[in-house]
Amino acid sequence: EGPESFPPLRNEAAVRVLQGRMKGIQGHCNSCYMDAALFSLFSCTSVLDSMLFMPFPLCDRNVQGILREEIVNPLRRTGFVRASSVMHLREQLTDKGQCSSFTNAEKDPEEFLNLIMQHILGIEPLLKLHSFCFPLGTDSDPACWWLLSLFFFFFFSPQIPSCFIIQMPRFGKEYKMFSKIIPSLELDITDLLLDSPRECCLCGDVATLECS
Repeated sequence: EGPESFPPLRNEAAVRVLQGRMKGIQGHCNSCYMDAALFSLFSCTSVLDSMLFMPFPLCDRNVQGILREEIVNPLRRTGFVRASSVMHLREQLTDKGQCSSFTNAEKDPEEFLNLIMQHILGIEPLLKLHSFCFPLGTDSDPACWWLLSLFFFFFFSPQIPSCFIIQMPRFGKEYKMFSKIIPSLELDITDLLLDSPRECCLCGDVATLECS
């Protein structure tokens, strides 16, 4: 008999199970980066459920079992994960990752995901980047260049990854950029597509002509 599994929460079930007090993943000792990442990846989507079940060649079965049995299954079944379960995972990451600060310090979500997905579970990278350069030639905010470049690569690459993860700005104990972040549920990529109708930036109607 295989390991027990619960489907991701959808629609009314997600509201019923996840809404209210004592719901979500309990935070403890700077675990917010991991709590938010795990909740986003597993509560309402199955796109990365291979992390929970597939016997990857280099997969650490102990870490995979903790992730599945102590975090994802309780989250989907009751809508609540205790801080002790996340700490159990953090302790394993400390041992496997050779980094003593995983149990008590803030980390970047990307560092956590790279460690658990590639070095511990042995998953192939979701997107294999190459040394391509996209000269955008724009006078807009330079901080947006990297995101636009990634969009161009993502949508024009022959490889289609299973998901596209966007990390929101950090909200740590030392540096708080915003009091809250409410991301949009839609991403308009019209202007990144070739030969597609685009809106006029002045009137909002579909453009008939476009500057080169």
